[in-house]
Amino acid sequence: MSSPASQLELARRTRRKIAARILPFVFLLYLIAFIDRMNIGAAALQMPHDLGFSDRVIGLGAGIFFLGYFLLEIPGALIVERWSARGWIARIMISWGVVTVLLAFIQTARQFYLMRFLVGAAEAGFFPGIIVYLTHWFRYSDRAKAVAVFYAANPLSYVVASPLASWLLGISWIGLRGWRWLFIFEGIPAVLFGILTLFLLTDWPRQARWLAPAERSWINEELENEKRTKEQKRSYTIGQALRQPDVLLLALCYFCAQTGGYGLSFWLPTILKRLSGKSDARVMLLASLPYIAGFLTQQLNGWHSDRHRERRWHTAIPLMACGTVLSLAVASSARPAASLTAFTLAGACFYAFQPCFWAVPTRFLSQSAAAASIGMINSVGNLGGFVGPAVMGYLAARTHSFHAGLLYLVGSLILSGALMLAVGASHRKALPRHP
Repeated sequence: MSSPASQLELARRTRRKIAARILPFVFLLYLIAFIDRMNIGAAALQMPHDLGFSDRVIGLGAGIFFLGYFLLEIPGALIVERWSARGWIARIMISWGVVTVLLAFIQTARQFYLMRFLVGAAEAGFFPGIIVYLTHWFRYSDRAKAVAVFYAANPLSYVVASPLASWLLGISWIGLRGWRWLFIFEGIPAVLFGILTLFLLTDWPRQARWLAPAERSWINEELENEKRTKEQKRSYTIGQALRQPDVLLLALCYFCAQTGGYGLSFWLPTILKRLSGKSDARVMLLASLPYIAGFLTQQLNGWHSDRHRERRWHTAIPLMACGTVLSLAVASSARPAASLTAFTLAGACFYAFQPCFWAVPTRFLSQSAAAASIGMINSVGNLGGFVGPAVMGYLAARTHSFHAGLLYLVGSLILSGALMLAVGASHRKALPRHP
C-alpha cells in the first residue's frame, strides 16, 4: 500500500502533467475564437465609411452573431460529453474560420447580417464544450484555476488583436481595404488549429498515453469519487437540471453580465475614437488596456476563489464593481484620460468574475446534466451579446451619444451581481479539501 507522501506526490505530478498538456492548447484555441468573434469592433472603424453602414447596422450585425450561437449551444455541449470533444471542437474551428474569411467579401447590410449569423452558428458549442471538457480532467477544487487559464485568452485576445488590427487596418492590397484583410488573416488560423486539434487533444484520461498508468488511475478515481458524491446527494436528468432554480438564476446572471461585457467591448474602440480623435492604430492600442488589467484580476480572483472554496461572492463583487466603475466613465466623459482610466478599471472588474462563475454549475451537476446546463447557461447568457451591442447601437443612433447605452450596461452589470448572490441557497457547503 502506498504511503500518504507518495500519494501526495502522485497527485501533484498528475495535476501538473494534465495542466501542462491541456491548458496551453485550449488557451490558444480560445484566443483564436475570441479574436475572430471580436474583430468586428476593429472593422467597425472602417466598414461604415466603405459600405455606408450606420451605427444601428453595425450594432445589429455585431449582435446577430449570438442568435446563431444560441441555437446549437446545448447540442454542442452534449456532443462533447457523449461523443468526442476533439472531433466536435475541430469541426467548429474549421467551419467558423471559413465563414470568417468569407466576411471579407460582403457588400451589403443583408450579407453582413447573414455572415455574422453563420459565424455564430459555426462557433456554437465551442465555449461550453471546452468547459465540459475541462471537467473530464480537473477536479472541482482545481477547476476555477483551470478555467482562469483557459479564460485568460478572452482578455488577452484584445491585447494580441489590437496591434494586429492596427497594422491590418492600415494596409490596402489588391484593391481590398484593411478591414477586409482583417477578416482574411484572422480566419485562417482557426482552420489550421482545427486540424491540429484532431491530433493534439485527448478526449478522456483513460485514453491518455502521455500519462503513466498510476497517473491515469489516480485522476480517474478522483473524478469518479466526485461524481459519486454528487449522485448520492441527487442525480438529475437533463430535463430536471435545466429546470433547477440555480441553473435558471445562473443563466439570467450570465445574460445580464454578457449584455454589459459585450456591449462595452464591441463599442469601446468607437467610443475611444470619438472621445480622443486619435488615429485608428492609437485607438486600438488604448482599447487593449482594459483587457490587460482584466487578465491580471482574472488570474488572481480564480486563484483566490479556489483557495477559499468560495464562488458566489468572488463572482458577484466584480460584477457590481464593474457596473459602478462604468458609471464613472459616463460621468467623466468630458475628460478622455479619466474615462480611459474608468474603462480600464471596468475591464479589470469584468474579467475577474468569469473563472469563479463557471465553477458553480459543475459543483452540483455532473455528466450530461452538467453539459446541458452549461450549454443552456452559455446560450441564454450570450443572448446578452446580441442585446448589449444592439441596444448600444440603437441608443447611439437615437441620442447621438453613448451615455444612455452605457447607463443601460451599468444597470445590467449591477443586476447580474445581485442575481449571483441569490444562487446556491441549498448548495453552500464547502467541498472537502484535496491535495
